[in-house]
Amino acid sequence: MADEKMDRIERAALARYQKLQQDRKREAAAAAGPETMDVRRSVINPHDSLAAERIIHRSDLFPIAYLEAGLIAAKSVCRISLRNHQGQIKGYGTGFLISPSLILTNNHVVDSYDTALNAVAEFNYEDDVNFMPRTIVPFRLEPERLFITDEALDFSVIAVQEKGLSGARVSDFGYLPLLPMPGKILEGEYVSIIQHPKGGPKAVTVRENEVKFLSDHFVHYASDTEPGSSGSPVFNDQWIVSALHHAGVPDPADPTKWIANEGIRISSILHHLHGERGKLDAAGASLLDGVLPEAPIPDSPAAPIEVGELAADWYNDAGGYDPAFLGEGLNVPLPPVKDAADVAETLDGGKELDYTHFSIVMSRSRRLAYYSAVNIDGSQLVEVKRSNDKWYFDPRMAREFQSGPELYARNDLDRGHLTRRQDPNWGRDAVQANAHTFHFTNSAPQHKGLNQKTWLSLEDYILENAGANGFKVNVFTGPVFRDDDVVYRGEFRIPAEFWKVAVMAKEGGALSATAYLLTQRDLIGDLEFAYGPFQTFQVPLALLDELAGIDWSALQPHDPLANVEGAGARLIAGRGDIRL
Repeated sequence: MADEKMDRIERAALARYQKLQQDRKREAAAAAGPETMDVRRSVINPHDSLAAERIIHRSDLFPIAYLEAGLIAAKSVCRISLRNHQGQIKGYGTGFLISPSLILTNNHVVDSYDTALNAVAEFNYEDDVNFMPRTIVPFRLEPERLFITDEALDFSVIAVQEKGLSGARVSDFGYLPLLPMPGKILEGEYVSIIQHPKGGPKAVTVRENEVKFLSDHFVHYASDTEPGSSGSPVFNDQWIVSALHHAGVPDPADPTKWIANEGIRISSILHHLHGERGKLDAAGASLLDGVLPEAPIPDSPAAPIEVGELAADWYNDAGGYDPAFLGEGLNVPLPPVKDAADVAETLDGGKELDYTHFSIVMSRSRRLAYYSAVNIDGSQLVEVKRSNDKWYFDPRMAREFQSGPELYARNDLDRGHLTRRQDPNWGRDAVQANAHTFHFTNSAPQHKGLNQKTWLSLEDYILENAGANGFKVNVFTGPVFRDDDVVYRGEFRIPAEFWKVAVMAKEGGALSATAYLLTQRDLIGDLEFAYGPFQTFQVPLALLDELAGIDWSALQPHDPLANVEGAGARLIAGRGDIRL
């Protein structure tokens, strides 16, 4: 029965391969275009300067750390030992950890709850440098905690025992995170596969495995794999999992030979898992949240803040906010700060810090940004993974005007991005823009209860409209500095309110400038100092001019609330309340 199932899988793989082969013959431009390359670049470590050259076959050079990264990735790969109820071996496959508690393999390896119940994940089944076997570390699978499988995409996700009989913990073997965006691998690139061929010791095929075709759910590549390799991770050059290996493509002229291999795209698996989450109990959903990209990033306020330093040349091409970004005749300059003497200067005498696609104006007295200003190009947005939470001081401004770990460490204050991490991530510089958002200059202390759903929904609404309609938008964000802000640790005053202004061109070419305020104050009634839950209001720009100490007079004629008699604050309970 298992052989018949595998035959069906291989025949389907061959049919897909042949169809793609025919399609490519009809397509003159099969090579990846610039937009696809931008997405591919988004998952490249910016310090790997030769990565793009490898992608387009102009270089075979790797940093030596490539080998070390492969060894780290290999720790999470295990042999799946399949057994019957009596404990007798029935066969082998490969799997790998995708969270500290979950393993991913093929459906045709572990196709049912009962099969999973009798299976064992064996880590460390490999030889050392002297070709001596290492000690195998086994863990039982625990489908009663979580078991999700799909025959069409040929994958299974199964919970694994967290502590084995030997006392070892499965978390000691790390895990391979799954990234949701497509484009982690391109046709013509090369992949590596870590596997247990024929159930034997761990082995690897390194890079000389060309990707032939990509389709909606599958990847075809020329590679060396064996039975037992089913369920192996397929890596790109950055050791990011791009596919789940599941079948060979048989040669139609000689069924004993293979012309390629096929894997299932990770983006397709994640999409399916997202749809399954609602069917799980609370415990199962919690386990799956460790894999799904929509899961919140865990952040312990008590954890030490990792501070990094970017090389000076990272700023060379940072053009900053572009006032002419929206088009001819739609110039939107940076708004002046009313207290000009309080604007912190850069070391070379400038008034703003320019980053990739955004700029920041800093306050000397508050050691925080007066505001950030970002250009968003909805037609070129690139999804860039959040690889870590390392934050940076800006070497172009005196440290005395920047607030770092001395403000944010060991408390419940979030380091809230003013220019949101995703907003400047567009075009060829998306990766650099993402890194630039992690500057302390782009951060403001926000209590963990402040990031209310409506405020986040507002940010999403602005970004999604830019993406969906392919238009451009300028977004300004900053805190409200009040004299009665709470003093913290004897030197920092914590802003209790934040504002945002979105500027875009409407149909016909006229500007629209809308202002929003996140506050605990009751802006609709007369209870000016009656504090309650944080709420988001759309407010006239004239009010924001007064509250934020920023001169918005140039944009006030373009405010949809400006000419409405009696217009005041409008409570934003949902997207339908926003007036553009």
